[in-house]
Amino acid sequence: MTSSCSERWTPTARILWLTKGLGRGGAERLLVSLAKRLDRSFFELEVAYVLPWKDALVPELEQLGVPVHCLGGSGAFDMRWLPRLRRLVRRRRFDLVHTHTPYVAVGARTLRRLPIVHTEHNTWERYRALTRWGNRLTYPRNAAVIAVSDAVALSIRPAPFARSWPPVHVIHHGAELSAFRPATPETRARARMALGIREDAVVIGNVGNFTPKKDHRTLLEATALATPNGHEVRLVLVGSGPHESAVRDDVRSLGLSDRVLFAGSRDDVAVLLPAFDVFALSSRYEGLPISLLEAMATGVPCVATSVGGVPEVVDNGNEGLLVPAGDPSAMADALLELLRAPHLRTAMGARAALMASQFDVAEAARRSEAVYRLALWPSPPAVVPH
Repeated sequence: MTSSCSERWTPTARILWLTKGLGRGGAERLLVSLAKRLDRSFFELEVAYVLPWKDALVPELEQLGVPVHCLGGSGAFDMRWLPRLRRLVRRRRFDLVHTHTPYVAVGARTLRRLPIVHTEHNTWERYRALTRWGNRLTYPRNAAVIAVSDAVALSIRPAPFARSWPPVHVIHHGAELSAFRPATPETRARARMALGIREDAVVIGNVGNFTPKKDHRTLLEATALATPNGHEVRLVLVGSGPHESAVRDDVRSLGLSDRVLFAGSRDDVAVLLPAFDVFALSSRYEGLPISLLEAMATGVPCVATSVGGVPEVVDNGNEGLLVPAGDPSAMADALLELLRAPHLRTAMGARAALMASQFDVAEAARRSEAVYRLALWPSPPAVVPH
């Protein structure tokens, strides 16, 4: 840590954010939003990631003046990134490492005499057994933990033999509210034109990578069942990922080829969201999905599975409708309830935008800074604001 000579001593700290990849996932996009808000006069920020092919967000971070380092692992069992991390930490003289996935966190906790802050983006039960146990066994090495929802915090189970356990701070990370505003007729028309969708069509939208946890199969089956009379129903899927080919196969097998639009991985999600009449989230597990908060900030009501932190931002029947995970019939019924009732969608959308406005990422950045101070200068103890 360094300081400048002035009438009042002001400490500064060099922070390294460490993550597995920088693809266009919700947790990864959150890093870009937080980087915009972090007090860079106080915290000097750099970012490191492990998987070279997950680099979509590197240019955005570099445009913000954040140095980015690729540690270059070829897969889950290639641990050559760990000695590279050690060399990077020594060379750049970081004061604190903030980890964002358990895979890299377990490795970072081998660094000696360096405070570690870890963010849990998902509930512990979603991790593979080896990852979960490695995370749990090394957890006491953390100076502090940030959980993105109450549900995530409750899932963190101390090891029975642990002599100490780090404090866990719940910080709900929200949307970049300056980019996501309630839709207007003009923004809706532009979004529909960008997607090539008719103005009178009813549109269900989803933003998320094609991975098993997102359970696109349930969403597709629900869409096949949700066909209100007299309306063309389109499903727009924004994202990419390892299971995209399987999702495309499901679309064909369910006879939905003329109703489902694959929009690809996009950096203009804020422009596309106004095209949606309903946002659908079919995930089997979540921490607190940023895509859901972004849709809510745009004034789009949702049908979402009641998993993880979702019920903390969606009160069933107010901002949207909640359904059990893995239940296509329940999701179809909820979709039909909203698709058949434009006035209900409008009312729920307005309440959704109001709720999302309480989860601005600027507040999350301010509270994260307080956690850094607590980890770096534990005496006297810092207070994490509420």
